[in-house]
Amino acid sequence: MSVVAETGPDFAAYAEVTETGHLSETFLVEGVHCAACIQKVESALQAQPFVSYARLNFSTKRLRVEWDGPLDRVHDIVGAIRAQGYGVQPYDPKAVQAESDEEERFLQLSLGVAAFAAGNIMMISVGLWASTIEAMGVGTRDLLHWISALIAIPAVAYAGRPFFRSAWSVLKHGKTNMDVPISIGVIGAVLVSIWQTLHSGEDAYFDSAVMLLFFLLIGRYLDFRARRRARGAASDLLAMMSGTAVVLSEDGSQKSVPIRDLKEGMKVLVPMGLRIPADSRVLSGESEIDTSLVTGETLPRGVKEGDTVFAGTINLSAPLTLMVTSAAKDSLLSDIVRLMEKAEQGQAKYVRLADRAARLYTPFVHTLAALTFFGWWLGVGIDGAHAVLIAVTVLIITCPCALGLAVPVVQVLATGRLMKRQILVKAGDAFERLAGIDTVLLDKTGTLTLGKPALVNGDEISTQQFQLAASLAVHSHHPLSKALAASWAGDVLSVFDVKELPGKGIEATWSGKIVRLGSAAWCGNPSQSHHDMQEIWLQVDDTALACFMFRDQLRVDTKETIGKLKELGLKPVLLSGDRVEVAESVARELGIDDVAGGLSPVGKYQRMEALKAAGHKVLMVGDGLNDAPTIAGADVSISPSSAIDMAQNAADIVFMGDKLGAIVEVYRTSVFAQKLVKENFALAILYNIIAVPLAVAGLVTPLIAAIAMSGSSLVVIANSFRLSRMKG
Repeated sequence: MSVVAETGPDFAAYAEVTETGHLSETFLVEGVHCAACIQKVESALQAQPFVSYARLNFSTKRLRVEWDGPLDRVHDIVGAIRAQGYGVQPYDPKAVQAESDEEERFLQLSLGVAAFAAGNIMMISVGLWASTIEAMGVGTRDLLHWISALIAIPAVAYAGRPFFRSAWSVLKHGKTNMDVPISIGVIGAVLVSIWQTLHSGEDAYFDSAVMLLFFLLIGRYLDFRARRRARGAASDLLAMMSGTAVVLSEDGSQKSVPIRDLKEGMKVLVPMGLRIPADSRVLSGESEIDTSLVTGETLPRGVKEGDTVFAGTINLSAPLTLMVTSAAKDSLLSDIVRLMEKAEQGQAKYVRLADRAARLYTPFVHTLAALTFFGWWLGVGIDGAHAVLIAVTVLIITCPCALGLAVPVVQVLATGRLMKRQILVKAGDAFERLAGIDTVLLDKTGTLTLGKPALVNGDEISTQQFQLAASLAVHSHHPLSKALAASWAGDVLSVFDVKELPGKGIEATWSGKIVRLGSAAWCGNPSQSHHDMQEIWLQVDDTALACFMFRDQLRVDTKETIGKLKELGLKPVLLSGDRVEVAESVARELGIDDVAGGLSPVGKYQRMEALKAAGHKVLMVGDGLNDAPTIAGADVSISPSSAIDMAQNAADIVFMGDKLGAIVEVYRTSVFAQKLVKENFALAILYNIIAVPLAVAGLVTPLIAAIAMSGSSLVVIANSFRLSRMKG
């Protein structure tokens, strides 16, 4: 029986026909919070006999579905998703941003409530701790406990929802994560405190429950902010594919068409300064294109009739008329989006050390508490209330505060240490992943180098020729012309009738002569070109006089950093979109044996995938949009602060300044941090080995259990502070 979709947008209008003849559509699924949500939605759709493909991406909340049969089956698909409890809309990157904003507000409110409750309950607790029962009386103590309860119960119910929701989502599927014991520990502490308050007990633990929530919410909020920045990369790419393009009809008229509707064979007009909307061939016009999307190179590339241009690159100099060669969904930019999403799906399979520990720890603790209750109640024969108290004492003494702090405390200290060295760590699990790498993939332009061309042969050129060339260069915005002009410290000559020709160079009149500054093909001697350098030539009256050669400046410590990486047992690999000759020249200078030049974004990603398939753990260091898929797909990634926003969003770590040595510093810190994390887990386990038998035997009161639990946390924190004394 078909599931009829609720009233809403016309989903059928957004469906497309694939190359294989299937119908397909992309949806935005609202309310996805974890891997269990993904499994739930995909399973529900794959159970439909007509659905041939269903894949939900957690980062972008983007669901791609393909199906056989009539168009109206899209309503069955929408109904099946909604039947699982999720909202669904046609995909819109802005809606993803709105949902992310809502989740951030939810975490902020939860954190605010926990902070308010913790502060007020601690003031009451100080009064309880500072006095004795003889001084204050039982009635006063009970009143203070009731006031604490009135604050704590609603605060825990509200502020604990991020953990309770996560715990319930995995428990429904018969699995567990670290939020399960945290949730049970917090709820258990509140229930015991309520029982103690109802029976005028001496001890209540409302303050412990709320303070634990407060500190855990701080970590959860920071983790959310880091993940939100990380998942922004693919969303930004998708936003780049939105908007409209100017399509030329056969009668010469113009009309605006959504970029997603561009088809092969359409004619498109791209004014100066706008992005190329789809992979195309130039029909008419000459211009320069910013190709940093494809190659990572900062220098523009000249294009003319017959040349190929790619979606997302920017038309810099003059209007172009293009013939679309690939529909928007099949463009290079779409390929990059698919690679980003594939990479993020791969990263989602990574399981943190804390969650791996929870898989064993949580079932053990819960089973032990249950056995303790039944053992005392049925085996020994004590009353049920006393048996519950002993069982909850077991839960309290085994409450995973030490386990919960084992990772976050080290992360906070390691992040603070690196921040002092102008290195920003964005991903909570970056240290764990970085500590296991064996291969470092390095982009060239903007990573090993500063991405700024510098004149290297100025001393070999006569002053008169240098002055003339600089006098032309000041009239151009081309990066090489600007570098040449910056290298000249003297006066400039007066030149007339200056004009700049896209893809060629600049031409003017000087002392009655025609002078040019530009490419070797236009005003130089191509046979004398230096293929491992960038260059421009000076020509006077059809005679080539001088060649100005430029090279991207290496970062000041690049060679030293490569040497240190080798000493640490890591293999450096240079992957560049620049010409093969240039990439190999830089690799020889730095002592890098494994190098590949002329790579597209897809080529870099495939090289990274091949290394991972061979069993290597890969760190990617890059700065351009052409590096973004590889940055997202690598085991861990680093970008310089000079990188474009999209590369920084995709990266786990960003370093400031011009020194590449930040890579070595981050790696050494990560290795030591992981050593401390493992030691913390060992200490937490040792504590449980000693304390749990005492609690099961009924020899520990809830107060002693709380003190022991706090003591184990302090030991873990003290061990973590060894990171602050790390040398280097």
